Amino acid sequence: MAYNEQLVTRIRKAFSHVRNVEEKRMFGGLAFLVDKKMCISVIRERIMCRIDPTIHEDVIKMPGCETVTMGSREYKGYVYVNEDSIIAKKDFEYWISLCLDFNKTAKS
Repeated sequence: MAYNEQLVTRIRKAFSHVRNVEEKRMFGGLAFLVDKKMCISVIRERIMCRIDPTIHEDVIKMPGCETVTMGSREYKGYVYVNEDSIIAKKDFEYWISLCLDFNKTAKS
């Protein structure tokens, strides 16, 4: 499984205050589950964010962001964000916040 260790380290640091975090190998990378729900993962040189599906269409307009597609199916509420788009701390924190906010109401 190939994933960017620097991104993993950044997420671990961002999640250091979060309770009930579990790391699990999935999606060809390393996923972070919060309260047993997939929240964010690192896959190669990008992150996969689980976000509120109601904001999906607005969010995919952001630089370096695209809808997760598996086969021919698009998954609304799941987006990939390229590493280049989260270099700045404020950009990285934006995505972390979206993931953690949705996790509070997301279903397992």
